[in-house]
Amino acid sequence: MKRSDALAGYLAGLVAVACWSGFVLVSRIGGQGTLEPADTMALRFMVGAVCLSPVVIFHRPWFNSRGLALAMTGGIGYCAFVYAAFQHTTAVHASVLLPGLIPFASALLAFGVLGDRPSPLRWMGLALIAVGGALMLTNLSAQSDLLGDVYLILSVSCWALYTVLAKRWRISAWQATTTVAYGCAALFLPFYFLGFESKLLDAPWQELLLQGFYQGVIAVVVAMIFYMKAVERIGPARMGAMMALVPTVSGLAAVPILGEVLSYQALAAIVITTLGALLATGLVAEWRRAR
Repeated sequence: MKRSDALAGYLAGLVAVACWSGFVLVSRIGGQGTLEPADTMALRFMVGAVCLSPVVIFHRPWFNSRGLALAMTGGIGYCAFVYAAFQHTTAVHASVLLPGLIPFASALLAFGVLGDRPSPLRWMGLALIAVGGALMLTNLSAQSDLLGDVYLILSVSCWALYTVLAKRWRISAWQATTTVAYGCAALFLPFYFLGFESKLLDAPWQELLLQGFYQGVIAVVVAMIFYMKAVERIGPARMGAMMALVPTVSGLAAVPILGEVLSYQALAAIVITTLGALLATGLVAEWRRAR
């Protein structure tokens, strides 16, 4: 690996980590604002579909039963639960129960559905993630109730199922992205405009701009671009290890940015989950083989 390629890859990885860490913070801000989860979903699907229009030429969405399954799990199901969760839980809680539990749930589901057996080191990592998740689940407060954590676990389950289905059907990352974006726009937006009491006109323009730009542009498009660039330059294992930083970055950033409280138990949960996610990526095993 050339030094310049490695540097570019790690820089791209850091941008992707920042994007996904910011998603936790911005979504929590949205959960405390005027918009309801359905409004945020509508913004995400509308803006995302527009931004991805140049990509559709090269990565056509799947408009079939498999595309429907991907859109319902990785789009509508995931977003409905995750945005509802941020009305009931803090970014500190979500830092562990969202990016932390996703590799845990994905690995277990891949083992059960695809037969992908984790190595002993990965099992150890998954066990640490489970411990971190349990610590966070028992660290409830006035700002974070059990319902929000349940919603987060349901959103993680939807995303894990989406990940396993995408892997089983061998769909590319970009084609999966366009399938989810356009599938969600086609399925959700008609029901939203006809059946929901929209608060888009009631929300301040600053809130609309923040949520529309971040959820539809940063989370859907920018994060994917830099993630794919990082995987191309440094490989999926190293990029997976960098993604293990998301619980730490988002959890710690929530304290100065959102004014949230970080208890010793929550801090322990973040540290344990981050270590577990690092082991679960398989990078440690790769290093051991290389020696």
